[in-house]
Amino acid sequence: MDLASASPVFASVHRELEHFASAPQIFFETWKRGVTLAGVYLLGDGPRETFERATSKWDLCPRMPLIRRAFPPMSPSEKKFLAAMASFDNSRDSRSLLKRSGFEGFSDLDGLDLDRRQVIATLILTFVGW
Repeated sequence: MDLASASPVFASVHRELEHFASAPQIFFETWKRGVTLAGVYLLGDGPRETFERATSKWDLCPRMPLIRRAFPPMSPSEKKFLAAMASFDNSRDSRSLLKRSGFEGFSDLDGLDLDRRQVIATLILTFVGW
C-alpha cells in the first residue's frame, strides 16, 4: 500500500516537500522573466551580458538607487510591478517604492497584464527567502 494514499497528512507533506525542492530553480527562472519585463538594467549589474550569465537570483538583485531614479516617469503598472519585484529582495527597502506606486495590497495588482501577474504569482508560490 502506498503511504501517500494511506495518509492525507503524509500526502500533503510529500506534496510540499516536492514543491519546495524545485521552488528555488523555478523562482530563479521566473525572476529572470520578471527582470526582462521590468528592465534588465534595473536588476543585477546592468549589462545584458550579466543578465545572460546569471546563475542565481543573487546575480540579479534590484539596484535600488537606480530604480528610485528611474521610477518617476514610469507608468503606474510599471511602478507596481517593479516595486513588487524589488520587495522579494528586501521588503524594508522596497516599502517606499510600493507606497510611491500606490500599492496598498494584492488587489492593486489588477492593473498588471497577464505576463506580469503570472510572474508575481509564481514568485509568491516559489519564494523561499532571499
